[in-house]
Amino acid sequence: MTILIIVIVVILIILNYVIKKYNDLVKGRNKVEEAFSTMDVYLKKRFDLIPNLVSTVKGYTNYESTTLEKIVKERAQSYNTMNIDDKVKLNNELSSAIGKILAVAEQYPDLKANQNFLDLSSQLSSIEDEIANSRKYYNATVRAYNNNVLMFPGNIVAKIFKFNTCTMFEVSNENERENVKVEF
Repeated sequence: MTILIIVIVVILIILNYVIKKYNDLVKGRNKVEEAFSTMDVYLKKRFDLIPNLVSTVKGYTNYESTTLEKIVKERAQSYNTMNIDDKVKLNNELSSAIGKILAVAEQYPDLKANQNFLDLSSQLSSIEDEIANSRKYYNATVRAYNNNVLMFPGNIVAKIFKFNTCTMFEVSNENERENVKVEF
């Protein structure tokens, strides 16, 4: 009888731990999704700003058509149908393209003085700041979630219920590690 009580208590303790760990994993996954959704709002704003920026710059430049065509091509993809990995990849490509277009703009003093370009540049700068802040939050929630998924003994519960790690939102190449200057 005593052994049966001990076995039942041990089973209840283990069951209680599994339930708590499962709920922690669900909360963590939900926080990661919420953090990406917040960042996604700013990524979409930047995505929508690009055609205006490209058309403003296009009016002043002649020979940089390949840079502008690449940006327009990347922008033409349907943002709403993309999954998180596609959005991260597109964001990295757009970051590189925006850096190129701003470098092109440096060569045109008339463009840098254009009010429309100045307004768009200001909006872009603001959006870039918001993306950086939301990226920090997203990566912090991913780190906490991944720790729950990977650390023992929670990793056992995570494997049983098929919780997988999430990918950090990182820059994809060394050129993007440098800050894009949006000063005019």
